Amino acid sequence: MSAVRRLMASILNSLPTKHGLSLWCPRADSLHPTHQPSSVGFSGFRRSYVAASSAFANDNREFVIVGGGNAAGYAARTLVEHGMADGRLCIVSKEAYAPYERPALTKAYLFPLDKKPARLPGFHTCVGSGGERQSPDWYKEKGIEMFYEDPVTSVDIKKQTLMTNSGKLLKYGSLIIATGSTTSRFPEKIGGSLPGVHYIRDVADADSLISSLERAQKVVIVGGGYIGMEVAAAAVGWNLDTTIIFPESHLLQRLFTPSLARRYEELYQEYGVKFLKGVSIKNLEAGPDGRVAAVKLGDGSTIEADTVIIGIGAKPVVSPFESVHLNTTVGGIQVDGQFRTSIPGIFAVGDVAAFPLKIYDRIARVEHVDHARRSAQHCIKALLSAQTHTYDYLPYFYSRVFEYEGSPRKIWWQFFGDNVGETIEIGNFDPKLATFWIDSGKLKGVLLESGSTEEFQLLPELARRQPFVDKSRLQNASSVEEALEVARTAL
Repeated sequence: MSAVRRLMASILNSLPTKHGLSLWCPRADSLHPTHQPSSVGFSGFRRSYVAASSAFANDNREFVIVGGGNAAGYAARTLVEHGMADGRLCIVSKEAYAPYERPALTKAYLFPLDKKPARLPGFHTCVGSGGERQSPDWYKEKGIEMFYEDPVTSVDIKKQTLMTNSGKLLKYGSLIIATGSTTSRFPEKIGGSLPGVHYIRDVADADSLISSLERAQKVVIVGGGYIGMEVAAAAVGWNLDTTIIFPESHLLQRLFTPSLARRYEELYQEYGVKFLKGVSIKNLEAGPDGRVAAVKLGDGSTIEADTVIIGIGAKPVVSPFESVHLNTTVGGIQVDGQFRTSIPGIFAVGDVAAFPLKIYDRIARVEHVDHARRSAQHCIKALLSAQTHTYDYLPYFYSRVFEYEGSPRKIWWQFFGDNVGETIEIGNFDPKLATFWIDSGKLKGVLLESGSTEEFQLLPELARRQPFVDKSRLQNASSVEEALEVARTAL
């Protein structure tokens, strides 16, 4: 930082600033708090932070973002757009890289080396939403201070300071917690840390998995959710013997209906993927070389494997912030509709935020890239302005697999809304399929496989407006196109 910038930062840091103030400590059973008027919420509370001091490792202290994922990258971009980043913003992360579009790690990043796999800097934030690529140089050019590979270990709310793993003491004015999630792991005592056992959360994890795939023959994937489906598709591209194991009765049980899951399972089986459903795992066994060699099931049988990928879910990273109000029902840090915690000047966004899901009148925590982007943008705009409207998120999930060169069939589906009520399924995989969720006559959610751009654009409108639909007309539709037209006319 130049001498002039240091002087300006020192002056700015000695001045009081305005912050969004949560006058309500959100609770899971209260979605309709009574807030003070915005003039009180944003101007009635004054915070100050200490001028430049050698005691603190960061020069930029007005805004500090903890976390280096997508939420952090989009928050940084929003601060830049408002002219509030240069010399004011510090990001501290456990990652070795600038924020990137994490979904790539289980999709194009795992493509075989001869099928044009994705690599950094190609998928840095914010290319996933069509924005400018924020490479490490971008942060330098914008005057943003970055601390890599140094996660925060604790926060002192009274002193407004953070301690990092390396012992750095950081000062903040406004703190944005964007620590995201970490993978759920098998215990070490049952083989969860054996060589050849992989988890995927960051670039280093994906690189390690690719190294195994290059010499693998038999791959076992534990988990039938997003990670399981996407990694299995990549393993097929490597021409590997691939088995998916999970305790549920069908794939992606939290979203797919049994009949919808069956269609995807049949498609995967056409690619040679094998399924073991409704089974438990006792432990992972090592071979003579110490690497994983087999998966032992609860019934005593074993499945040979030289590479095992565990995809059994994730949990929010909240341990450094236990002094901030946590939500024991959905996990994460409780926030209001502006992503303000119960502690003035502290915010939480992305996977870690337990927020009011306005459209369905409940508290939710969403682990998805779309929410990471939108929550970060909403939070920063609320922090910097008198914006007082509640975050109004529409749940959205998607997956893309088998997209590599030479694949006979690409799979791309999108879902919007809430998967409640009864379902109506139309079509099949040649080429389209749609599932509609209807509750008390209203269309609550819709999933579309292999739709056109125009058809995909219709889905969020249907899910948000929740029109009453004629079920008999929908059930009698002869094609996906006809079914979508029935739903469109209901609007």
